[in-house]
Amino acid sequence: MSHKYIFRSAIMALTIFSAAAISSGCDRLEENLPECEQGLRLRFTYTWNMEFANAFPSQVDCLTLYVYDSDGSLVETRNESTEALSDESYRMEIDLPDGDYTLVAYGGMNCQETSFEHNPAPTAGSLLSTLTTELKPGLLTAPEGRRLHNLFYGRKEVKVVTKTNQYVEETIDMMRDTNNLRVMLQHVDGTPVDDKDFKFIVKDNNTAMAWDNSLLPTPEVEYYPWARGTLPVGVNPGQDGADVTMAYAEFSLCRLVDGNSPQLLITKVDNDDIVIDLPLLNYLVASKSEQYNKMPDQEYLDRQHDWNMTFFLDSGLRWVYVEIKVLDWVVRINNNIEL
Repeated sequence: MSHKYIFRSAIMALTIFSAAAISSGCDRLEENLPECEQGLRLRFTYTWNMEFANAFPSQVDCLTLYVYDSDGSLVETRNESTEALSDESYRMEIDLPDGDYTLVAYGGMNCQETSFEHNPAPTAGSLLSTLTTELKPGLLTAPEGRRLHNLFYGRKEVKVVTKTNQYVEETIDMMRDTNNLRVMLQHVDGTPVDDKDFKFIVKDNNTAMAWDNSLLPTPEVEYYPWARGTLPVGVNPGQDGADVTMAYAEFSLCRLVDGNSPQLLITKVDNDDIVIDLPLLNYLVASKSEQYNKMPDQEYLDRQHDWNMTFFLDSGLRWVYVEIKVLDWVVRINNNIEL
C-alpha cells in the first residue's frame, strides 16, 4: 500500500471523526466545540389590560423569574433590572436540561422601590407551593397611605427538549396586581368641598398572594389615601360666580379579587357621621362597558387598574349618585339603586 493512499485514508477518517464530534456536541461536553443552544428563550409581555396592547417595555422596570422543575423544586432564579427591559426585542435565555417546568415571573419585586416581598424568600430547592408575595409591613400606617410600587405577575408551564439543539421560544404574559383608585366629592349645588372635612378609608383583606396569584387568608387592613386635596372645577353662576371646588383622595390598592368584599368608607371628621359606605367591588364591576359584557368580572378587575369615582353630595353631605369613569365610558349610579 502506497504512502499516498495511507495519507488519504487518514484524512478521510479524521474528517468523519470531526463531523461526528460536532454533530454530537450538544450531547457531549467537549472543549473547543461550538456552543449549543438548549433551554428557553423567553419573551415577556403585558397585554392583560383594557387596551389589549403590550405595555411591558413602558411599565415593568425590574423582572424576577423563578424556574421550578416537575417536582415543584426551584432550580433557577433570574433577575433583570437594566434598561434592556424597555426594549421590545428583549429576550431572556436560560440553559436547561430536558423536562417540564413551571415559570413564575414578577415585575417590580427586585426594584429598590418595591412595595412587596417574598416570605419566606425563595432559595434553591424550595417548593413552588411555598412561594408567597406579601405587602411590606408599615406601608398601611394611618393616617397617610403610601403609593405602592406596581407589581406584575405571570406564570406558564413549559417543556424543554434539548435534542433539537435550539432554544424553546415561549412568551409569558403578565397582569398587574396593583390598583389606583381616585375618589372625588362634589356638591350638587356647587358648594365648595374640602377634603380636610372627611376621613377616607378602603378596607380589604388582600395583602398576600400565593404562588398562583390567588389571595391568601389575611386579616382585614385599612388603606389610606397616598394623595388628597381640593381642585377647582369651574364657576357656579348660581352663587354669584363663586368658584366650585371638589375634594379628592387617591388610594393605592393590592389586587382586587371577585368574591372579596372591599369597602369604601368616608366619614365626617367632626362627628364621624357616615357620608359613604358601600361595597366597592360591586360598583367597580358595574362600570364595565356593555362592549365587554361577556368578559368575566375577575378578568375585568385584573385588566383595569385605574379607577375614578365621583360622588355628588346633597345639602346634608349625603351622596346622591356616583359617576365611575373608565377609559372613554362613564357610568352613573343613583344612591337608591341596589347592586
